Amino acid sequence: MNIQLSEHFTYKKLIQFTIPTIIMMIFTSIYGVVDGLFVSNCVGADAFAGVNLIMPALMILGSIGFMIGTGGSALVSKTIGEGNKEKANRYFSMLLYVVTIIGFIFTVIGLIVMEPVAKLLGAEGNLVEICVTYGRTLIIALIPFMLQNCFQSFLIVAEKPRMGLIISIITGVLNMILDFLFIYVFKMGVFGAAVATGISQLIGGIVPLIYFIKKSETLKLVKTKFELKPILQACANGSSEMVTNISMSVVNMLYNLQLMKYAGADGVVAYGIIMYVSFIFSGTYMGYSIGSAPIVGYHYGAKNTKELKSLLKKSLKLLTITSIVMTVIGELLAKPLAGIFVSYDANLLDMTTNAIRIFSISYLISGINIFASSFFTALNNGVVSAAISFLRTLIFQIAMIFILPLIWNLNGIWLAVVFAEVFALIVSVVFFIVNRKKYQYI
Repeated sequence: MNIQLSEHFTYKKLIQFTIPTIIMMIFTSIYGVVDGLFVSNCVGADAFAGVNLIMPALMILGSIGFMIGTGGSALVSKTIGEGNKEKANRYFSMLLYVVTIIGFIFTVIGLIVMEPVAKLLGAEGNLVEICVTYGRTLIIALIPFMLQNCFQSFLIVAEKPRMGLIISIITGVLNMILDFLFIYVFKMGVFGAAVATGISQLIGGIVPLIYFIKKSETLKLVKTKFELKPILQACANGSSEMVTNISMSVVNMLYNLQLMKYAGADGVVAYGIIMYVSFIFSGTYMGYSIGSAPIVGYHYGAKNTKELKSLLKKSLKLLTITSIVMTVIGELLAKPLAGIFVSYDANLLDMTTNAIRIFSISYLISGINIFASSFFTALNNGVVSAAISFLRTLIFQIAMIFILPLIWNLNGIWLAVVFAEVFALIVSVVFFIVNRKKYQYI
């Protein structure tokens, strides 16, 4: 059943429309976990630590694609809602060209500065070589990776969320197979892990591009010219998502530095596992937020405030139920999840299990905060959206990373995200209340 953005969304339709994106985000996270699993178990803890040290820098570079994808999809869906499909196609095409140009520039810069960046992030000795090998290999696929991030949102605007899911499944399975071949069979180490991921990102970026060139009816690549205003508007709309990604990467770097101080390399390994596990859980919230954003953007553009009220009310109820389920699952599966990665080391297993259990408390709150930021992005209010993300993922977490260990030592580091989410929830609620008359969603 093909659900149109213009329809009234019942709970059933809302779940049906967003579930492909949710599954896509979870599946994308799972094959990232498989990457880490192969590196940890087949190459070793040092290689796993090296990959996790350099990964935040790579994610910062790729965040531009996510920003333009989410911000641009809000702009394009709003333009479609206003009835101007020709302009929507122009904006869509222009934004893809911008992503490609920026991606090329970042690829060149990244290849040059990878080694000093690795050292800046705390890599020493053998870890430097591991970081540089993985980073330089993977950054070659930066352009398709950025495009893949864009297409996650634009396929929803094109009313093809299931296509995004199918592409994610294909690329995910391919990445797993290549991980097995390159790491386990051919013993190619972290270079093999990077090649496997790079090939899957290439497929994930190119296949949707071909679709939008040849077959798409809702959105198409067309001849266009560069217009600064819509580019800036898309960037402003999606700035919260970029802030979230960059903040997460910066915070990950600071976590690693603090963990090297309080727990050594084992702490970095434990945190890397938490991040892999967290990607799966937060992927549910991200998938729902990304999947529902074009609906919000369309009805905002169409000035359908009744539907906006309905969407917000239903979304908050669904997310509240989901958050309880996610937290319970995180607590119950903490040891099995940790054991997948580090069953070979009893002390590391205990540390990681404890860390996952503490971290899982944050799932009670994070879903609402993620949705709040995405909701304001869809309303084309990049300022509020960015403020929520900036405070949640950067300011509050950095403060907690340095304050809480003084009170609870290592456990204080694991608790940092929980306290940050609580403070962010207060901010989200305030913004919902302050803006209720402007958008009439309450």
